[in-house]
Amino acid sequence: MRPTRTRPFGPLLAVTLAVLLATGGLAGPALATTAAAQSDSVTAAPGSSSALAADSAAVARTTSAATQDDRPANPTTEDTIGYVAGYWYDDDLPVDNQSTAVVAEDELDPVVYRAMARVERIRNLTFDDRVSVDVISREEYRETNGDRFANISSGNRLEQNVGYEALFTVGRNTTASDAAETVYGGAVAGYYDPETDEIVIVSENTDTPELNELTLGHELVHALQDQRFNLSQLEGTTQDGETARNGLVEGDASRVEREYEHRCGTEWDCLEPADGPSNGGLDINWGIYFSVYQPYSDGPDYVNYLRDQGEGWSAVNAAYDDPPTTTSAVIHPGSAREPANVSVPDRSSGDWRQLRVDGETANDTVGEAGMVAMFAADALDSARPSVINSTELLQGTGSYDYNHSYTNGWAGDELVVYTNDEVENTSDPAAAAGRAGYVWRTQWQSNTDTQQFVNGYLRLLENHDAEPVDGRQDTYVIDEDGGYAGAYYLNRTGQTLTIVRAPSVDELPTVEAGAAPEGEDTLEITDSSGTGTDTVPGFGPLAAVSAIAIAVLGVGTRIVIGRGRTGGDRRE
Repeated sequence: MRPTRTRPFGPLLAVTLAVLLATGGLAGPALATTAAAQSDSVTAAPGSSSALAADSAAVARTTSAATQDDRPANPTTEDTIGYVAGYWYDDDLPVDNQSTAVVAEDELDPVVYRAMARVERIRNLTFDDRVSVDVISREEYRETNGDRFANISSGNRLEQNVGYEALFTVGRNTTASDAAETVYGGAVAGYYDPETDEIVIVSENTDTPELNELTLGHELVHALQDQRFNLSQLEGTTQDGETARNGLVEGDASRVEREYEHRCGTEWDCLEPADGPSNGGLDINWGIYFSVYQPYSDGPDYVNYLRDQGEGWSAVNAAYDDPPTTTSAVIHPGSAREPANVSVPDRSSGDWRQLRVDGETANDTVGEAGMVAMFAADALDSARPSVINSTELLQGTGSYDYNHSYTNGWAGDELVVYTNDEVENTSDPAAAAGRAGYVWRTQWQSNTDTQQFVNGYLRLLENHDAEPVDGRQDTYVIDEDGGYAGAYYLNRTGQTLTIVRAPSVDELPTVEAGAAPEGEDTLEITDSSGTGTDTVPGFGPLAAVSAIAIAVLGVGTRIVIGRGRTGGDRRE
């Protein structure tokens, strides 16, 4: 199952950061700042003011002499860093003196050209071409982008719904596309569209849209990337691969945005809207949001790692020829993890079969970031325990931690959707997903890593009220729980854990031969040393082993499982 990628569901984005507000307990989430750069506080640790000041000095040292000391007498847009269409990066403009960020049409070009020059100054590259920019309200953005989520084939829609359901992110009370549309409708601050070479800035001000210069700077980096490195060549073939490449692309843009923000506070006058980002009161799917945001959260540190290991920005430039292939490589810079070859052969029977979409098997790789999102999807839900809670999810002020023991031993995975005639004759997409099945095979670096994932997944099942099936080995049933009802079978073989899901226990072995065999449970939650047992009455091995308690975590990675065929190639 190829991913319904970040591009089709939204261009190269500036995404607003969801800040968790805690006052004793979780008071509630709010979209508070724009994009990754804006959200990271600046302290002595990476992303802090002293570290960012040091980064600024490093950038200055690697900037060409022409942009620091000797401005040429006859500068050109193509050859002079920090100069675009007659404007230098530090020029004063009339808009600098106004009280709002509303920019009249005849004043927009100078603002854009100066912002391009500022991006050049930080990134030490020149633009090849000018970039068109438009500023629209959030209402207009939602209206014009709704079709991207509606024009999806039935096979793609089924693949998406089952994939999100497998991650306990989108239940049967809604569709994956509707949930994703809500996330994008409330979280996108701007985007760059490679098909039209256009940047669109999304404003919270409905009557007189305002321009956010930091968002503009972020999207201008995407335009610069496209001109210099051809972003269309960076598409991943799996969801994990696509998100990994976004770690480079969005990390680059967000790292520049951080530097841009720092200079706005010390050297430059910058336009900042009076109205901050808002989710517009929408019920955002946080699991999807967490998966979308991973490249923005971890990408800047990944880019900083490249800069530290090589020759500054030159090392980042070189990475576009050899981008990361897994989100693990972005979460753990320097690990250079390559995905293990994990496959799910078709071992179904009866009228069950692997779903095919556009002639291809509907399979995908979730990856480490997607699994974290699965385990953290309920982190903001006060009514349900979460495997990864809000305290564990937050990393300092303004970013998220995607490095967790449940998932950081990831080596590879493949998730395949299974269908039959009943599923394909069901017109309601959510109901069809409930009647479908899947096999999800995961591989881990060590036995301890495998057990850690088992711990997390069993907790996830328990959090969704799963009950063990008497006489069936490691088989559980969820009756009704927000759309995840069905039968689940877990099979561990060494460093591999396979999860099989079907509508009923009897159908498990028809989806995957040998699933749900008779016998005692073999899996349980152990402590971090792998020797103890975390038990709670009523769940787990029946005879020789104590009952297992499962406190589930649900992280909703920005995983949109399903092919990227909604059209467009816009990067947000």
